[in-house]
Amino acid sequence: MLSLVVVLPHPPLLVPELAAGAAGETAELRAAVRSAASRLAEAAPEWIAVGADAGGRRTVPPATAGTFAGFGRDVRVVLGPGAGAPDPELPLPLLVAGWVAGGTGRALHVRGELVADDAPTADCLRLGRELAAEADAVDGPVGLLIVGDGAATHTEKAPGHLDERAGPFDAGVAKALEHGDPAPLAALDPGLAAELWAAGRAPWQVLAGAAEDRDWRGELLYSAAPYGVAYHVAVWTPA
Repeated sequence: MLSLVVVLPHPPLLVPELAAGAAGETAELRAAVRSAASRLAEAAPEWIAVGADAGGRRTVPPATAGTFAGFGRDVRVVLGPGAGAPDPELPLPLLVAGWVAGGTGRALHVRGELVADDAPTADCLRLGRELAAEADAVDGPVGLLIVGDGAATHTEKAPGHLDERAGPFDAGVAKALEHGDPAPLAALDPGLAAELWAAGRAPWQVLAGAAEDRDWRGELLYSAAPYGVAYHVAVWTPA
């Protein structure tokens, strides 16, 4: 069964070797991410990591390695045992999943489930339901890791520049994550999310599908928009 859900962002600057001068400014975010990942590792040795990627829907097995070389440093990660040479094209959400898993100090198996950035809400909800049913069918605990950023349009200097709709959008996401409420996530508008450069929309709607038939206790460990991009860190525990 799903024993714990963790929601994380995926900025490369989480990795100290990549953060350079921003390492100090992102220390609070990094600490929240590491705390959430540690709790997920304590709850379950098997993780399903969900992220969005332009390559579309596909599954990435635990015996996979990757590298942050494309982001400036050859920091290598693995999703699980048996990984060979790093895949230079491993998408960022799974690179971050591998990085946080490696930082827990535990032997973990992380399976990646990628969806298209523009995946329709119905497809995301369906995948979430399938993942929850799969987790319910196994004997041991399964952790669900949802990886994605909020709107990248909170300031003029943000990647998508300033869009006044970003504030209300991410305030709604943060409230839903804080209260363990999947309904507002399911109701997110894919078109608006795309205009706001919110990479987490599709993964959050996968979470909504996976969580819809249970009551959850939510904890929001971090929610802010440094550099104009919203990052949310949350933990959901079955109530």
